[in-house]
Amino acid sequence: MSQHQNGILAPLPSQARHLYFTLESAAGLDAALAGLLRLADGDTLVVGFGASLVQALGGKVDGLRIFPALAGAGVDVPSTQYALWCWLRGDDRGELLHRTRELAAALAPALRLLQINEAFVYQTGHDLTGYEDGTENPSGEDADAAALVSGDAPGLTGSSFAAVQNWQHDLATFDRLPEGERDHIIGRRRSDNEELADAPESAHVKRTAQESFTPEAFVLRRSMPWSEGDSCGLAFLAFGHSLDAFEAQLKRMAGLTDGIVDGMFRISRPISGGYYWCPPLLDGHLDLRALGR
Repeated sequence: MSQHQNGILAPLPSQARHLYFTLESAAGLDAALAGLLRLADGDTLVVGFGASLVQALGGKVDGLRIFPALAGAGVDVPSTQYALWCWLRGDDRGELLHRTRELAAALAPALRLLQINEAFVYQTGHDLTGYEDGTENPSGEDADAAALVSGDAPGLTGSSFAAVQNWQHDLATFDRLPEGERDHIIGRRRSDNEELADAPESAHVKRTAQESFTPEAFVLRRSMPWSEGDSCGLAFLAFGHSLDAFEAQLKRMAGLTDGIVDGMFRISRPISGGYYWCPPLLDGHLDLRALGR
């Protein structure tokens, strides 16, 4: 029986790497897939296929599409779609480096590694701004329902859709703001994580309140901070049984539904974005029957 990739629902690791691959040669895909099937356990390595790779394999996954580039009032949301996304999870940064090299070698020359983003847990699951991240995450059966495709379709049941973005923070601007103004951007008090009743409509928690959408827009967030040199931010990751819930939240954040832009854009901006389909597992290996494999 198919089951989900365990890393989707598992607690966050202390270290992670997001790896992004482009398709270089369709002729070598069979060998690359054999290497991927050997290395991907769904736990320490979660795998997501982009629409271009699914098409190159001759498959079709209903609901999978490329990430949309959006523009609102003073807001730009870029699309940086790749063929394959891999989420390496662990506790040893050096080990993640060696596993990256092994994976890149196994997928070459058909798939070439173009982008690596390091991520890590800060404090007890906080964003680098100091605010707790993922407070409204569903749990238990609700997490399963939000993140995983249900039903009895072989090769699809237990799969998931991933929305992956990098947000780059402007911590210098954030640090200059009074504490109360910071809290109103987020919609919670940083000191105790309590939601603010008097927060403005632009507050992040109000723009993304999952139960306020029709239909409700629940996703399972697995975001972690990232840093590279003097740059830093949030490696945003959300899993859903479809991409619709995340996209509804993103459009509202950008002010495309009512003209109110999320306060987060005052202190952070997205610099990447991609959509990926994460196949289920069958007997401990990626189940690619939906792709005719």
